[in-house]
Amino acid sequence: MTIKYSVIEIFTSEEAGKGDGPIHEKIVRYVRGRKIAARSIVTRGVGGCYENGEISSQNILSLSYNMPVKIDIVLPTAELDAVLSDLEQFVTEGLVGVRGLEVSLCRTRKYFVPRNIRVLDIMNSPVTTVGEDTPVVETAKILLGSHFTGLPVVDEENRPLGIVTQGDLIYRAGMPLRIGLLADSGRENIEKTLETMAGKRTGDIMTRDVVVIEGERWLTDAAGMMLDRKVKRLPVVDKEGRLSGILSRVDIFRTITKESPDWDMLKKNSVLVKNMQSVSDIMRRDSRTISPETSVEEIIKVIDADDIQRVSVVDKDGRFLGLISDRDLISAFSGHGWGIRRFLSRLIPFQESAGEDRYLQGRLKEMKASDVMKTHIMTVPEDASLSEAVKIMVEGRLKRLPVVGNDGLFRGMISRDGLLRTGFESTRAYSRR
Repeated sequence: MTIKYSVIEIFTSEEAGKGDGPIHEKIVRYVRGRKIAARSIVTRGVGGCYENGEISSQNILSLSYNMPVKIDIVLPTAELDAVLSDLEQFVTEGLVGVRGLEVSLCRTRKYFVPRNIRVLDIMNSPVTTVGEDTPVVETAKILLGSHFTGLPVVDEENRPLGIVTQGDLIYRAGMPLRIGLLADSGRENIEKTLETMAGKRTGDIMTRDVVVIEGERWLTDAAGMMLDRKVKRLPVVDKEGRLSGILSRVDIFRTITKESPDWDMLKKNSVLVKNMQSVSDIMRRDSRTISPETSVEEIIKVIDADDIQRVSVVDKDGRFLGLISDRDLISAFSGHGWGIRRFLSRLIPFQESAGEDRYLQGRLKEMKASDVMKTHIMTVPEDASLSEAVKIMVEGRLKRLPVVGNDGLFRGMISRDGLLRTGFESTRAYSRR
């Protein structure tokens, strides 16, 4: 999610609070001291009037120099209530108003993300949760009908006990396919899968060593924690340890691409890692490739053995031709989805398949990569700037992007994780200067 901003507007005067210092100076110091992603501006009017009828003027003949002052504070909406509460001690005379602000662009000059963005500014809240005694079938149904792939498990006081991820459902509950594929496989397949998970409790399959973060922590802390602990999402807790939200890597990535990075400015300020000038510096060069003649049976084995979701197709000279994902394989066998699902999930030995599965086995050997691959795939040149890659990935909602050379040869893949790791490691390096 992107950050929602609000504006606090304070209408006061030069003489308000003058005994112990102008209001605007105290408020500016206060905003700076909170260390939040806020900006403030103070403007002095050239004339005006007040509720009591007093006229403010710079005209020497009016004998009034108490000019109107306006203070604007732009801040994340999540910080609004706390700041408004504190402002009561400063505003001894004047009016305070609040309005929403639609931010279309936010840039920072030296950091991958604005330094003072907190976790609570972009976390998702409220959060869908389950309990330890929730049947696994119910938990799976929630995830199948959602856009997320993990659920916090909480106790009666809403304190996190663990988290149920897609991996937990696959490796501990016997779900044969990742959630997105299962959701697209048809009602009959979903029902059969849920039947195999009946009788199990969520508490029996959840990951108990859950990594949490307080909402007051910086977003850069959360990104670093995700990278160090190799987790995709963090339950967010308040000071009492109760769940208040959840933050995923996708949330951080969207914030980075929509809220901040002026990549060209980052380069000019030498924030990125040394010598990193293009996507070739952060792409994976070990991405698996296959030829157009590779059988679908072999493709499935490659995807299964390497625990990957997609594989690139190249010709004999290494030129990029297309991409095949596990979802493409399911689609290629529409009408025989249950059989391909069983093969992918290894629920039964392949040699023991009968009837429809024997037919399927023959089809898997006959069909080639060229029959199922997607050819209209977005790619990025290896010498393209990072800003170009980010734009393509955001607009195409892509998790990974193939990289090709000027000669058309496949070079590797660039991922969201690669961008996150590079950017935040760079931010860490900058902060240590």
